[in-house]
Amino acid sequence: MRPLLALLALTASSFAAETLPLWPGDAPEGNGKFSDSSKAKITVHLPEKPNGAAIVICPGGGYGGLVTKGEGHGIAAWLNAHGIVGIVLEYRLPAGRPYVPLLDAQRAIRTVRANAAQWKIDPKKIGIIGFSAGGHLASTATVHFDAGEGKTSDAIARESSRPDFSLLIYPVISMDVGVHRGSKKNLMGETPSAGLPEYFSTQKHVKTGTPPAFLAHAIDDKVVDIENSRMFFAAQQQAGLPARLVELPNGGHGLNGYKGPSWDKWQAEALVWLKEIKVLP
Repeated sequence: MRPLLALLALTASSFAAETLPLWPGDAPEGNGKFSDSSKAKITVHLPEKPNGAAIVICPGGGYGGLVTKGEGHGIAAWLNAHGIVGIVLEYRLPAGRPYVPLLDAQRAIRTVRANAAQWKIDPKKIGIIGFSAGGHLASTATVHFDAGEGKTSDAIARESSRPDFSLLIYPVISMDVGVHRGSKKNLMGETPSAGLPEYFSTQKHVKTGTPPAFLAHAIDDKVVDIENSRMFFAAQQQAGLPARLVELPNGGHGLNGYKGPSWDKWQAEALVWLKEIKVLP
C-alpha cells in the first residue's frame, strides 16, 4: 500500500476530482484517544486553469450531519470556475467529542499545504470556507492553529495548520452568547466541560496574527443570528485585520436554498475581497 502522501501527490492532469482519506489510520480525538477514521475524507476538485489559490470547504449541518451538496461540492464547482482548487472536507461528527472536527480541519489544511506543488497551489494562498456550523468549524481553525510538528516522520503533520484567510458564511460563532443550541449540544454535549464554551467562542480568540476573514450573513436569519458574524467581524477590526462583513438584506439561513440575489451577492463580494487581499490576481 502506498503511503498517504504519495497517494495524495497526484497531478492536475490525472483527475478532476478525487476522494482521499484524511488520516492514514485511526484518527485522534484530542483526548489521548484514537478511533476509526473512515468517515474523515477530502474530495479534491482541481480547476482547469489553476491560479494558485486553494480553499478547504466545511459544509454545515449543525454538527449532526453534513450538507455536502449545496455547501460542499457545489461550492467547489464555483471555486473551480474562478481557478481556485476546492477541497471538500467531510469531517467526523463530534457526538460530544468537541475537538474531532477541528483536528480534521487542521489535518485538511496541512494536507493541502503538503501537496501544494503537485496540485499547483501557492502554499501561502490556502484558505478555509464554512457554512453555518461548518462556518463555526472554519472560524475555529482560523483562531486555533499551530506550525506543525517538527519531529515526526509524517510529512503532513510537519505542515502548518494556519489558513491564510477564511470565508465564513452565515456562521455559528459564539458558544456562550446567542448560541445555536443544536450546534453547541452536538459539539460539546448536554453539559460542556469547564472551559469548552470559552475555547469554542471563536470571537474571543482573534488577535494579531489571526488570518483575515470575510463574512456574509442575512439580517433575517432566524436560525443563526447575524450577531454571530458581527461579533467575529468586530474582533477582526479590533485586531487591525482586513476583514469584511456583508450584511445581506434577506435570504434567511441557507440564503433561499443557495440561490437568488443574496447568494449571488456574497459570492461576488467574496471574489472582490480575495483580490483585495492578493489571493486572486
